[in-house]
Amino acid sequence: MSTSSTGAAAAPRTGNAVAIKNFAFSPAKLQVKAGTTVTWTNEDTDAHTVTSAASGRPLHSAALATHAAYSYTFTKPGTYAYICTIHPFMTATVEVTR
Repeated sequence: MSTSSTGAAAAPRTGNAVAIKNFAFSPAKLQVKAGTTVTWTNEDTDAHTVTSAASGRPLHSAALATHAAYSYTFTKPGTYAYICTIHPFMTATVEVTR
């Protein structure tokens, strides 16, 4: 008999796609290697943005209509926190590793 183990809900996930749905970024924590292009796609009927939480950071999308997408290539390691400026309770992070 085998059992499976699942990670904690807050553990970063890998990949390069983030869905915007139900007024949340999914996954809320994404881990990628430097050089990876991440694409956010809005699956909600309301518009959303992908905007760096700190000034001077690279993420600055226009308002994304339903099914619209925004992509950014992360070239430097670090943790990039971002929000939806229309709905500031929507927050997430991308952790970039070497």
